[in-house]
Amino acid sequence: MKPTLALISIIITAGTSVAADKKDAFTYLDNGTLRIGVDQSRGSAIGFLSLTKDMRNLLNHSDEGRFIQQSYYGNKDDSMWGKKPWTYNPVQGGSYKGEDSKTLEFRKTEKELYAKIEPLHWASAKPCSEAIMQEWITLDGTLAKVRMRMDFTGETQQRAAHQEMPAMFVDFDLPHLIFEKEGKLVRHEPRILGKDLAPEKIGYDGGWLAYVDDKDFGIGICTPGTKDAVNYRAAGKKSGPTGGACSYVAPIRTIKLTKNEAVDYEFYLTIGTLEEIRARFAKLKK
Repeated sequence: MKPTLALISIIITAGTSVAADKKDAFTYLDNGTLRIGVDQSRGSAIGFLSLTKDMRNLLNHSDEGRFIQQSYYGNKDDSMWGKKPWTYNPVQGGSYKGEDSKTLEFRKTEKELYAKIEPLHWASAKPCSEAIMQEWITLDGTLAKVRMRMDFTGETQQRAAHQEMPAMFVDFDLPHLIFEKEGKLVRHEPRILGKDLAPEKIGYDGGWLAYVDDKDFGIGICTPGTKDAVNYRAAGKKSGPTGGACSYVAPIRTIKLTKNEAVDYEFYLTIGTLEEIRARFAKLKK
């Protein structure tokens, strides 16, 4: 297993977590078509996305790792995730121990959600004040537009790693991963994660990925400029937003965290049929 891929497996926490029993503190933005929500109690990470008309949340937020959120990787640093040696890893939602990242600043207007976050190290739960994160969310018709930024003021990490752009965890009831490659639609069946905690890497060139159900309805994500992703499915006792089971995918780029430089990117989310998702992202690309 390549070290860079090993890092992406951070957010696998099969089974229930301490955080699943906490009282969520969600704040929402709704334009009458889409409803998106962030949990201010856990780093204002995105844990809710639905159509306004049915309010069915397609995301999974069963613990601090399972959100649509920022998560970055660097050098080995003697930290331990349980009994597993880990690396430098600031996570927007919090740590595997169930401790929550702090929302330093939060604003909601009629058209935008904004948050500034001090993340926690996934393994050690130490505050990462050298990796302050920001998030801007707006809605435009059937699309949610999200900008993520992390300003890194720590010492340059010597190791370039696959960085999630962003991590995305969805309902286990959306089992089919769809994307475009060489002009063709690919229907991929992600493997159920085993004890090796190794996600699978795929390549795509259409700019977007989607998880859909057996009727081809689901959620799509587009991070312009990405051509690789990692994915898996985690088994658990139940599906749903707080269930132990989930489907995961993350567009990735290989980046070294460098002192006084920022990681800044945008991505788009949508909900609909596969045909609708594909058409919306094709229009966006143009």
